[in-house]
Amino acid sequence: MSELWLVRHGQTPWNVEGRLTGWTDVPLTPLGEQQALALRAWLSVERFGQVLASDLQRAVQTARLAYGEPQGVLAELRELNFGDLEGLRWVELPEVQRNALLAFEGFQAPGGESTAQLRRRVYAHFDQLPPGRHLIFTHGGVLRMVLREFDQDRFLLPCAVLGLDWAHKRVLFVREGADGS
Repeated sequence: MSELWLVRHGQTPWNVEGRLTGWTDVPLTPLGEQQALALRAWLSVERFGQVLASDLQRAVQTARLAYGEPQGVLAELRELNFGDLEGLRWVELPEVQRNALLAFEGFQAPGGESTAQLRRRVYAHFDQLPPGRHLIFTHGGVLRMVLREFDQDRFLLPCAVLGLDWAHKRVLFVREGADGS
């Protein structure tokens, strides 16, 4: 059995400003730190074979505050690379880009990566994990991509947790995140 608990990082300044935050390495806000700390009591009673995080500081900071030092910090767990759209506010995106990103499938950021590339990158890592329970601190786009696979497409707030039975490809639970995106 391979059980994955995917955690979206806490709030960042760019979340507050409505900016596309892919590979830009932004820290948590004070509220984002509080959101991560609020997970600690809930996660501390759980045991995991591995604790992993995206190599971007917002994911690493969330891991440290919510559970402890990650055993692995990996670029494979990063958010979608938004390329030329990186840092733009949602309202600044051309309508065609907004619609494509909302549809998700087939989206490719100019100068960035496609959702298909994101899926290959992240799933290749998930598929090579050994059997057991894994706690993975990652990003909203990764959680949305996985939920779409299970016909549950939606956006999750910061510090949401998605539990998966990866071997049988089913959602175990969704723990809603904290408002204040």
